[in-house]
Amino acid sequence: MDIVTREKRSRMMSGIRGKNTGPELAVRKAAHALGYRFRLHRKDLPGSPDLVFPRKNTVIFVHGCYWHRHEGCQYCYSPKSNIQFWATKFEKNIARDARVREELEQRGWRVVIIWECETADKDDLRIRLKEVFRQ
Repeated sequence: MDIVTREKRSRMMSGIRGKNTGPELAVRKAAHALGYRFRLHRKDLPGSPDLVFPRKNTVIFVHGCYWHRHEGCQYCYSPKSNIQFWATKFEKNIARDARVREELEQRGWRVVIIWECETADKDDLRIRLKEVFRQ
C-alpha cells in the first residue's frame, strides 16, 4: 500500500526530469573544468546521450541508480507497492539501455555509464572522467 494518494504520487512522478538533472550537471561541470568539450543530448544518436564528445568518439550516459538499476547500490531499491508494474518498468529500462548501447557501439562510439551515486564526490568524479579519457 502506498503512503500517498494516487494523485499525489502521479504529481510526484511527473516532476522527475530526464535532462539537466543534478548528477548530469555535476558531470558536465567536472568535464568542462577538465577542459573536455562536449555536446548535449544529440537526438541523431540512439538514446540521445547526455554528453557527446565527438573528438573522443565517446558518449556518456548519467544514469539514475534507481531507474536504471545500479546493482548493489543503496539507491537501487524496489518499491513495495504495485510490484509487477515496477518490475516490468525496470526490465524495459534495462533492455532499452542494452539496445541503445549496442546500437552506439555498432556505430563506432565508446559508451560510458556514470551512475548517479558516482557523482556525489567531486574529486572521485574528476578522477573517473580522467580515467575515461586516458584510453
